[in-house]
Amino acid sequence: MKKISKILFSLALIIWTMACQDSLNLAPEDYFGSGNFWKSEAQVNNFMVGLHKQFRDNQFQFLRLGEMRGGFYSNVDRQATSLNELPIIEQRLEETSPGVSNWAGFYGAILQINLFLNKLQNIEFIPDQRKQYLLGQGYAMRAYYYFHLLRTYGGVPLVLEPEVLNGSTDAISLRKKRSSEEAVLQAIKADINKAVEHFGSQTSPPNKSQWSPRAALMLQAEVMLWSAKVYGNTSDLVLAKSALTAAAGSQLLPKFSDVFSYGNKNNNEIILAIHNKVGESEMSGVAAYTYSTFNFNGLHYKDSTVSEGIGNFLVDPLILAASNSQQVIQRYGYTFSLFQSYHPADSRRMATFYDYYKVNTGQKPYEVAIRNTALVKFLGTLDANKRYFSDDWPVYREADRLLMLAEVVNAENGDPTTYVQAIRDRAFGPGKDPQPFVYQNQDASELAIFKERVKEFVFEGKHWYDLRRMKVAGVPLVFKSTLHPYGLLDKATQGYRQLWPIEANIWTNDPLVKQTPGYMTARPN
Repeated sequence: MKKISKILFSLALIIWTMACQDSLNLAPEDYFGSGNFWKSEAQVNNFMVGLHKQFRDNQFQFLRLGEMRGGFYSNVDRQATSLNELPIIEQRLEETSPGVSNWAGFYGAILQINLFLNKLQNIEFIPDQRKQYLLGQGYAMRAYYYFHLLRTYGGVPLVLEPEVLNGSTDAISLRKKRSSEEAVLQAIKADINKAVEHFGSQTSPPNKSQWSPRAALMLQAEVMLWSAKVYGNTSDLVLAKSALTAAAGSQLLPKFSDVFSYGNKNNNEIILAIHNKVGESEMSGVAAYTYSTFNFNGLHYKDSTVSEGIGNFLVDPLILAASNSQQVIQRYGYTFSLFQSYHPADSRRMATFYDYYKVNTGQKPYEVAIRNTALVKFLGTLDANKRYFSDDWPVYREADRLLMLAEVVNAENGDPTTYVQAIRDRAFGPGKDPQPFVYQNQDASELAIFKERVKEFVFEGKHWYDLRRMKVAGVPLVFKSTLHPYGLLDKATQGYRQLWPIEANIWTNDPLVKQTPGYMTARPN
């Protein structure tokens, strides 16, 4: 929280300084300050581009919060390299190792959005339709940030106005305590409702790299689904279903791998994606999910059945050593059991992973010593003989819409077969599914939907949130249970660990902010 106060106070000083400069008329005409900004539609549009650039910069943080605790990351090094972020992966979060710091770093972006919304409300030179669209983007983006904060920390400080622009410049007075989870949820709902209202009947553009009407509807659906299943507001299922229905318009691509192909950006399945481009940007962190070429050592093979070294050992099968800027090395690894959970005929298996094996040559026939995988879902492209990890990162796509619809229908005690089978038919090919989905009961369907989400959304930042939201016999999948194999936490003793702690630097320097309930250093009431 101290960091938020510092940002607000610094912004106050900058604006005060700019105001003094403006009063002396010393600023050049192209000066990028408060007195000369917000003067043209181009400046406003550029500010929105900047907000999306910040959004792109947070892509790996979205992944970290939504996936790393999901139980599908290995904590065992398989390539003689140290693995990153084991406290998160192993559920060992404490005040001294909170996993992420400074409220995940999202308040800087939120404050910029607050400024944008405040300024835009009073601008008259932008055509109303365009103004409404920009407001829709701003409210949707702010709701998305706060939705991550709610699912990570529970109650967080709600900063919804640019206080420094409203006359407050004192860092102490700008402090804010953590609002309740209910208050944060209501603020998110209010923002996303405003976004949908401002977008109105406007259509989503062919370019899927910025927030759009259909993307806002997808967020609204996800928020309402969370509200219904996590907080017990069951009436919100109706709103979730309505939003998902209204968000229709995209289509599953026939081939799973084509959804993520560098040469197939803005395809018919994508609803919203974080955009990357050769020469402009690369996807954060993805190279750390591959392999280290220098550790193949002539002992690694593609074929797990190699018995006496028959065949060629691996050198660089995915041509990763030609990386333009990122170090290709395995700092994160998915469990091999996740790879094995795919049916061999499931096209998502090899479109997501490249499996390879280290053999023990000390005896014959050779034995497999280590089984490993590299992530190939977002390999980017080769350009001028260099590897660029410049694929787009999906935020929402048609598969997500269908599986959320399946979850809503199932929660309403309906039959979700239509939606689940559409995902499986794409994975196996129409009529080729070896185990077609057959509705049995609500709990069996919930597990079946979860399994499809696991296989569908690897490296898309959804696993941890799915575990917290989805339930069997009324118990979230995140809790250990004999009814399913996915539980990570003991409900009786570790229930509080669903939420993340904050570091001591926050709650010791701001008397209004308390530690996340349940952690050892919780501030007394």
